Amino acid sequence: MSTGDARSGAANATNAAEWSDASPHQSRFAQGDGVRLNFLDWGGNGAPLVLIHGIANSPHIFDDLAPLLRDSFRVLAYARRGHGQSDAPSGRYDSEALVGDLRCLLDDLGIGRANLLGWSMGGNEITEFAGRYPERVDKLVYLDGGYDWSDPAFFKPFTDVLVTNSPRPQTLRSFDNLRSWYHAAWVGRAVRWTPALEAFLRDAVRIAPNGRVDPIPSIEVLTALMTTLGEWRRDYTKVRAPALAIYATSFFPVDRTDAELVKKLRDFEGRVVDPFRQASIARIHRELPNVQVVELDGRSHMSIGVIELEALAAAIKRFLLPMSDDAR
Repeated sequence: MSTGDARSGAANATNAAEWSDASPHQSRFAQGDGVRLNFLDWGGNGAPLVLIHGIANSPHIFDDLAPLLRDSFRVLAYARRGHGQSDAPSGRYDSEALVGDLRCLLDDLGIGRANLLGWSMGGNEITEFAGRYPERVDKLVYLDGGYDWSDPAFFKPFTDVLVTNSPRPQTLRSFDNLRSWYHAAWVGRAVRWTPALEAFLRDAVRIAPNGRVDPIPSIEVLTALMTTLGEWRRDYTKVRAPALAIYATSFFPVDRTDAELVKKLRDFEGRVVDPFRQASIARIHRELPNVQVVELDGRSHMSIGVIELEALAAAIKRFLLPMSDDAR
């Protein structure tokens, strides 16, 4: 395993001198399936718990949650290929490559068996990995990731609404512009902008000398990942590990100033997301032999892991810890 410190994404920021990542992790590199992967290690006591972020995110999205879990687990999170500081090769971003990265990462770190938490698209990797390598998985946590994103009832309307809810060219003229847009578009103005969101967003861009931001993943990588998302069929029936599926009750925040956009987002929530969520919960009950389902009111897809974290961490620990430890 390579243990050289990873170059911080904040180093490119024009105001890097005024900001530092205060989350108590080490940032290192390990070997994936033919690529070098950046991972964050918070240390901790207990069995390994590996956190997997969503598409177009970064492991720093866990910067605030992970420290609340390390009293019970050794907590790690890695940047999927094409994200953050991990390699971004041309070519493979399919399920074989992504699950292969997780397997190789665990091998490189000497982890034979772990708990896995997948946020959003991360639910794909943990489902596939648990089905292929049941002897390597203790328990699974789906953090708004208990969805088969390839379902055409969701995927086509979702890609359409992403176009509507995407940043405009002027948004990319500065990091401040991008932060303001992301806060409104994905988190919601009513939600406090957190250190984890700041760290993740800084890790998800490159900033040019003129201040313009270029998002990570690149458009080529993002296109490949979206193709994979639309083709990756979940097979819960092969999973034998106990699972906790935590659902937000909305996808996008709707506290926006653009009335026409709010109308489209509300229509997407009511017409697409609500029935998709209920069908997904019914399926996960039907196909996973040992699952607990929790719905958290007042959370959107991106805010679910950055607000009210003490309660979220407690729920995760209650599920993952052996009963004898939990009762102490």
